[in-house]
Amino acid sequence: MTATDQTPRAVLQKLAHKAMCEQGLLPDFSADALAEVARLQAPVAAQDAAPNEARRDLRNLLWASIDNDDSRDLDQLSVGEALPEKKIKVLVAIADVDAVVDGLAAIDLHARHNTTSVYTAATIFPMLPEKLSTDITSLGLAADRQAIVVEMVVAADGSVQAPAIYRAWVRNQAKLAYNSVAAWLEGGPAPAAIAAVPGLDENLRLQDTAAQALRGLRQRHGALTFETIQGRARFEGDEVCDLELEKSNRATQLIEDFMVAANGVTAEYLEGKRFPCLRRVVRTPKRWERIVEIARQHGRQLPAEPDSRALDEFLKQQKAADPLRFPDLSLAVIKLLGPGEYVAEAAGAQQAGAPAPLGHFALAVEHYSHSTAPNRRYPDIITQRLLKAAMAGRPVPYGPKDLEALALHCTQQEDAAKKVERQVAKSAAAMLLQSRIGQQFKAIVTGAAEKGTWVRVFNPPVEGKLIQGSQGVDVGHEIQVELLHTDVERGFIDFKRVG
Repeated sequence: MTATDQTPRAVLQKLAHKAMCEQGLLPDFSADALAEVARLQAPVAAQDAAPNEARRDLRNLLWASIDNDDSRDLDQLSVGEALPEKKIKVLVAIADVDAVVDGLAAIDLHARHNTTSVYTAATIFPMLPEKLSTDITSLGLAADRQAIVVEMVVAADGSVQAPAIYRAWVRNQAKLAYNSVAAWLEGGPAPAAIAAVPGLDENLRLQDTAAQALRGLRQRHGALTFETIQGRARFEGDEVCDLELEKSNRATQLIEDFMVAANGVTAEYLEGKRFPCLRRVVRTPKRWERIVEIARQHGRQLPAEPDSRALDEFLKQQKAADPLRFPDLSLAVIKLLGPGEYVAEAAGAQQAGAPAPLGHFALAVEHYSHSTAPNRRYPDIITQRLLKAAMAGRPVPYGPKDLEALALHCTQQEDAAKKVERQVAKSAAAMLLQSRIGQQFKAIVTGAAEKGTWVRVFNPPVEGKLIQGSQGVDVGHEIQVELLHTDVERGFIDFKRVG
């Protein structure tokens, strides 16, 4: 190894590559995929498109993207329009990735294998080659792009009316970032990118109003109020210097609310066309009794049977009563709810009298798919193909068994990707903590099972294994721990309980 290869960033990149392989994911694109990338040309401009392509020209609208500061793989744009009776028409444009990937066998094979981009502390393993995801299929600033548009009218009460889905040409007028937009919405100065586009400030406030109405209705239906704290490794040069806290804000919520609504419209559209759907579900929590116990420890009573409205009321009360520790309570409940998964729903299942779909317990929605991040998730490309076939009156592109197999595969690979991200994050955290052996920290128990007990310390926000003193502790317990050992190579951070 050279000196450069031994920098913390280089070490983490090597560990990330190794973790990808261990989890059965492909860290690199094949020679065939790279050859396909080399042959790709820039996207077809709207004026050069075939005259019979059924796409609307919506490039003149005040489209804008809101994403992380450093994001280049832009999947969606949004714009609003005021209507009578305090209604707001919201349009969400989703990058038509399938229009480019269709026919690229090696690239599609890689994307189908991994099913998701993997974001680690030191490097990103994109699902699609960067020439696609950050350029040709990205809804980049001032670029004409093909998109699938989800249109919906949001009433003052948050209900969605007159939904529609169609293909269009769009152009991003402003590339915005979550934190600066959130600060502006809360009364701060307007980011330069907003001020540079006449009328965009008013349009974004209109979108914010619509998003809050959508969120309000979901919360009345029992959507859960969470606030988690995630640490993101911050580098100075190639050295890990800190873990930055990533928290939800008004701008992230705006995009989340629009994506939830658009994904719901997509699932209902496919159902209405008697097409199958790859649904995203979070089942009724299996460890509800532990959630009830946690609520009881906080002086609250929950029903014996799972009830999302009652749980959300408890969460809101705790957020108001103890905002400092609410993120840790959120994390404990999220762990007990269980992970999301993909489930294939057969064509016309609801019309045929099948049981109601499983739905998404945490979001309090019954109809839900993943369709809004096709540069980063393969299930969204699958949904695009289903949508485009349904819109064009073509046969279903996937057989029932194929879709069931893809649902299981996407769930498994998503779990593998999360394991890679967690493992590399732990290695980065171990780097940060390796000089603090013997120090004590306040912590919350985030996992308790036969294979071990895990805790998250409050500052810095790091998770590790409780290797001593785990008797009698369970998810949600707050304890004092001492750092015993770190192992960067294996991503181990070991604590013992004290006091």
